[in-house]
Amino acid sequence: MGQPQQPDEEQAGAQAGAQAGRPPLGVGMVGYAFMGAAHSQGWRTADRVFDLPLRPVLAAVCGRDAAAVRTAADRLGWAAAETDWRALIARDDVDLVDVCTPGDSHAEIAIAALAAGKHVLCEKPLANTVEEAEAMTAAAEAAAARGQVAMVGFNYRRVPATALARKMVAEGRIGALRHVRVTYLQDWLVDREFPLTWRLRKESAGSGALGDLGAHIVDLAQYVAGEPVIGVSALTETFVRERPLLSGASSGLSAAGGGELGPVTVDDAALFTGRFASGALASFEATRFATGRKNSLRIELNGEKGSLAFDLERLNELSYHDGTEPATHAGFRRILVTEPDHPYLEAWWPPGHGLGYEHTFVHQARDLVHTIAEGGRPLPSFADGLQVQRVLAAVEESAEKNSVFTPIAS
Repeated sequence: MGQPQQPDEEQAGAQAGAQAGRPPLGVGMVGYAFMGAAHSQGWRTADRVFDLPLRPVLAAVCGRDAAAVRTAADRLGWAAAETDWRALIARDDVDLVDVCTPGDSHAEIAIAALAAGKHVLCEKPLANTVEEAEAMTAAAEAAAARGQVAMVGFNYRRVPATALARKMVAEGRIGALRHVRVTYLQDWLVDREFPLTWRLRKESAGSGALGDLGAHIVDLAQYVAGEPVIGVSALTETFVRERPLLSGASSGLSAAGGGELGPVTVDDAALFTGRFASGALASFEATRFATGRKNSLRIELNGEKGSLAFDLERLNELSYHDGTEPATHAGFRRILVTEPDHPYLEAWWPPGHGLGYEHTFVHQARDLVHTIAEGGRPLPSFADGLQVQRVLAAVEESAEKNSVFTPIAS
């Protein structure tokens, strides 16, 4: 007779049974660099933390270099590797295509995946142009009628503190909105010897700090405020107009350059004011030249009854001022967003045990799996991504016209 099962063996058997009882969701990812690693973390972890209706399976990852993508597959936990995204889309074990490539390929890959009957998650910004984003949104709407889901990856919506801020605004805690001010500051381009990576070429990236960072803060501001930006007045600048050509592969925000120079064809910084549909005023700043700032995103909302403020460098905290309290003891107070009834926190650690950047991608995977299983509308949808793209286009148009106020196209 066999030995009696030990408790850990029994638990492992129960977990295996639960896994087997849920339908799999085969995920195929295109791209495996910085965002690919972050998305992989989300897909690997979501089902180990949250009770999901579908079981994500990391079926295959795709990249152009066969050896490099195989190494990435092994490191990031993908079962197979492909070198042609069309082959990845055609795989029977792929139900969802996760697009983590530079913006110039988003439209082609996402539209093809939707046409093949797959769900799609696409990194931000949705596309490099409004026209591409419009085509992607049309494809997503057609696919929705067939039960497919298409979502854009604005991960900062998934920080528990920003999700709580949205809830508090929706509940009327700060009253009618008056001001939104939001900045996203980085410094990784301060060194003029940093090489000319794809992020500095318009044909690949679409824009510079505007699309890379500005897309995030436009979406976050509209999400928390619960209303769209309807017009902007803008300035953009490219501080270093030539950089060394790339001498090897780049990784994340690290790269090496050679002696020959090439032109930088995107903005280094964007500064713009805006107006929300309600009449509230907004200011936005996105730069990769803020010396000493590594990943500093901050948003503040002022309303008739109170204010909210969030700083990504203190991402487990939300600042709240209740303007209805007596002045004798009123003031901003810190909300430590780690309680189990705060957004996403029911599955994580005891109160006071904070989360980090990578958890936003876990939450993104969680939300997308639930949306697919429940047949709901994805948030943010491709239509939401298109609206952000229209704001970015208006910023560029305004800057080209000496900051003239430019309405957002609809």
